[in-house]
Amino acid sequence: MDSKREKVNETECAKITTVLLKSRTGEFDLESIMFLKLRNLGIYDLGCIGQCINLERLDLSGNNITNLGPLSSLRRLLVLNLSANRISNLEPLSNCESLQSLNVAGNVIPSVDNLHALKPLKKLESIRLKDNTYNYTNPACKNSLYRTLILEMFPNMKVLDGERVVGRGSDLYQLCKDIDDTIKAGMFKNGHLPELPDTKPWVDDDFWEIKRSDNAIVDEAYKQFSDVLHECRLLNSRAAHVISQNEWTVSLKSHPKQYAV
Repeated sequence: MDSKREKVNETECAKITTVLLKSRTGEFDLESIMFLKLRNLGIYDLGCIGQCINLERLDLSGNNITNLGPLSSLRRLLVLNLSANRISNLEPLSNCESLQSLNVAGNVIPSVDNLHALKPLKKLESIRLKDNTYNYTNPACKNSLYRTLILEMFPNMKVLDGERVVGRGSDLYQLCKDIDDTIKAGMFKNGHLPELPDTKPWVDDDFWEIKRSDNAIVDEAYKQFSDVLHECRLLNSRAAHVISQNEWTVSLKSHPKQYAV
């Protein structure tokens, strides 16, 4: 009996249905859903999620999704996490005009060219194709120039793969990279590297490597915390409004109008 129930649950979660959305959010109307987390449910069919037209934050990580078609109607979506799925085509997201942050690490996006579909998204400022924490990546990341190509494709990009490329710390990063490239270029004469006597380095081999900045991680975490805090304030405001309306309705029922005779 338990095994049958488990199979039923797996079937129900394999496709996003109205019942699943209402049970997960407690909302009766799909248009009222603004935040949704459907992680690790074995979902492969997005079903009716396109009816959640006011959705702002959506987490579908750890599923078996391949077709993003139903997401094309989510024009108010701000943050989308699609990591650890089986996605190769991003074209349906070109209609998500409000999208600011996209995580597609751990998918099967074959080439940087597939990101051209996202160029209409003028507000997009954060893309993640690779996540070293979970060993997530994409075939597109095998291109040694993929970071450069993405930054050229999206000049307004602020965060790539969790590392800040615009803002505090980015100028120093670029300066160090330019100096390193200039030093390497100056070592060549007529296209050939001259023979030099054996010398010992005065610093460790990995001394000049650009390592992931802790500040970038803190900045990203702070941004996410600020977004959540803003959402909490909005929910608190809406809850207070609903409570006041209910109190007003109750007061009318408890004190019916009296008419003078």
